[in-house]
Amino acid sequence: MADVDPVGRFTLKIGPQTRVATAGSCFAQHIARHLKASGFNYYVGEAGHPLISEEIRTAHNYGTFSGRYGNIYTARQLRQLIERVEGQFSPVEAPWIEADGTVRDPFRPAVQPGNFTSVAEMEADRRMHLKAVKRMFETLDVFVFTLGLTECWRSREDGAVFPLCPGVEGGTFDPDRYEFYNQSVSEVIADMESVVAYVARVNPNAQIVLTVSPVPLMATAAADEHVLTATTYSKSVLRVAAQALKDSHQSVHYFPSFEIITGAYNRGRYYAEDLRNVTEEGVSHVMRLFLKHAATVEAEAPRQADALEPNPSAFELAAARFVEVECEEAALDRG
Repeated sequence: MADVDPVGRFTLKIGPQTRVATAGSCFAQHIARHLKASGFNYYVGEAGHPLISEEIRTAHNYGTFSGRYGNIYTARQLRQLIERVEGQFSPVEAPWIEADGTVRDPFRPAVQPGNFTSVAEMEADRRMHLKAVKRMFETLDVFVFTLGLTECWRSREDGAVFPLCPGVEGGTFDPDRYEFYNQSVSEVIADMESVVAYVARVNPNAQIVLTVSPVPLMATAAADEHVLTATTYSKSVLRVAAQALKDSHQSVHYFPSFEIITGAYNRGRYYAEDLRNVTEEGVSHVMRLFLKHAATVEAEAPRQADALEPNPSAFELAAARFVEVECEEAALDRG
């Protein structure tokens, strides 16, 4: 099957030196990986101490995204991260203390392998993290954000949202303290308008690329909803919001990774056996089109390890690799 190219007019241009930062849901990690493999400047604003080996930094989620924030699934989560960076919001949620005495950051519960050894260590790491994110936004050229979900869990006390329901990957669930919330189109637009305004203020020449993750929900907490209808609602809301933002701001662009992966023309071939994770072939198609339309120079060929060979064993190996991305939502399978 030949590649289908539904991109249309895409005005953003990036060169080898353009500092491209990423954030978002699990799918955003694949965008970062392909930018690096294709010779472009994947911009990491929080890279870890240079004396630490690259292997250890990678294991501790430095470079997974441009900041060590873990997956940012919702527009509200991104907005609140920026508000925390700017000192405009300080969530009341205390650090999560595990049974073995280790500590998790409630807003980055899976970012530190083995957790932090103390509250002091976690708080010091959080301060460095927020400073690095602030510097990242001030110095990037292009910010690629993958919208993943509308569903979130939030604090009843101050509205702080978490990447996952407390009690799944650290913490303890208490219905008196936490509540489920599903964002509407207007709320997603309002949150992202705040993000766009912030970026324009601190970095006037920066451009923003929005995508919608093609990865369906693993589960839903919406009452009387099936995960299939919940997924359709969530992706529809995010797609409409992305279009509205693109239409309202010259600095905002939309890239159709969602449409490329989910389009009926490909007969579902871009999903792995679980019908949820996106295969290497699918992500390669997305990134090939992104670089075709956005790059000012020809991209380098991906390294052999990132290429997909046309035989079943290589295909299965490539599909399996996509289970390896950092995705807190996968913790639901262990529940």
